[in-house]
Amino acid sequence: MPFSVLLVDDDVELVELLRDYLEREGFTVAAAHDGATGAAAAMSGGHDLVVLDVMMPGISGIQALARIRATSAVPVIMLTARGDDGDRITGLELGADDYVPKPCTPRELTARIRAILKRVGAAATASEQAIIAGTLTVWPAQRRAERAGKALNLTSTEFNLVEALARNAGRPVSKADLSQEVLGRPLTRFDRSIDVHMSSIRHKLGKLADGRSCIQTVIRKGYQLIAEKNP
Repeated sequence: MPFSVLLVDDDVELVELLRDYLEREGFTVAAAHDGATGAAAAMSGGHDLVVLDVMMPGISGIQALARIRATSAVPVIMLTARGDDGDRITGLELGADDYVPKPCTPRELTARIRAILKRVGAAATASEQAIIAGTLTVWPAQRRAERAGKALNLTSTEFNLVEALARNAGRPVSKADLSQEVLGRPLTRFDRSIDVHMSSIRHKLGKLADGRSCIQTVIRKGYQLIAEKNP
């Protein structure tokens, strides 16, 4: 069954261009042209991924994302103005999985969509064996994680990052490797996406018993998950 993508953008011409391309690539595509309608459609559970423009009439894409994340973990890619770091970072902090600067080519957007859905699909077909790293337990097949018995409310990209770190617990993983594995693209010089996601993950995981963060930054090497021992 083909993946369903929801396009939310008030640029009707762009939406039709993207729809034609994505349908030729085998996706099922639905569209909405304002934030409120798009948020409602995204929360319906009928789509595998949402592409959400920041600048729209009525409620903005940022406001729509906040509504979506209140009830849904559906993967969301934000369309942002090129060079607008403020909207980009705000979107990531609110739970967007990735962003694509506008103007973008249908081919570039499709590659980003495939990268996210590939990770989700790979987890769905994985074995049920859990990954245990101290008090953190990750179930890749269920896309579920707990720390000290408490469920973690993670977005799709946050889950993928936690899984990657858990598989390498006690060893640093470079930002370049995380970007390639989780976001499906090479790390660029000024790309802060991984850093913003890590900030959110640190907050959700909480502190170790000694007050340190569960995820440590290792200078010039990347991020490392500390596998705290069970009490």
